[in-house]
Amino acid sequence: MGSWLEQFHTRIDAMGEKLGKKEIRIPVDLVTGVAFFLFAVVILAIMPQQVTISEKDVVNGRAFPRLLMFMMMICCGLLIIKELYKLVTKQPLHWKTINLQTEIKALIILGILVVTYVLCRVTDLFVIGAVFCSIAFLVYFRCQKKSYYVITVTLAVVIWAAFRFVLGVEF
Repeated sequence: MGSWLEQFHTRIDAMGEKLGKKEIRIPVDLVTGVAFFLFAVVILAIMPQQVTISEKDVVNGRAFPRLLMFMMMICCGLLIIKELYKLVTKQPLHWKTINLQTEIKALIILGILVVTYVLCRVTDLFVIGAVFCSIAFLVYFRCQKKSYYVITVTLAVVIWAAFRFVLGVEF
């Protein structure tokens, strides 16, 4: 575990020091309005592939989500217009200061979870994702004890084996 892990943590610390001093200010309502408007557009675009419908149904499985996304787009549009009006008339906007170091840490944790999910889906083995997740979090949180790595990997494999072979659960 020694040298490459120490070098990795040294590089992470150096980046953390630089990012700890960097902050970004964003107009929260404007950015949120645009982000959720785009989210609604993406949901409407992928809905035909995700939700199948029958031609004989009067109200199908797409009706409520489509209505909800259109309402979200209308509300986001109104929010965007209100914020642009404030910007043009030089009224104060609601700003939020974001610390990049904190957000990068959250993105790393999210990345570990996404890679875990992808590993589980690609390999069709939950145990591969569980082992990766446990090792990745131990490395991320700088666990120094090798016994913790052995214990978590062993527990991940034992729990998977118990569910798969004893209880007959396939996941």
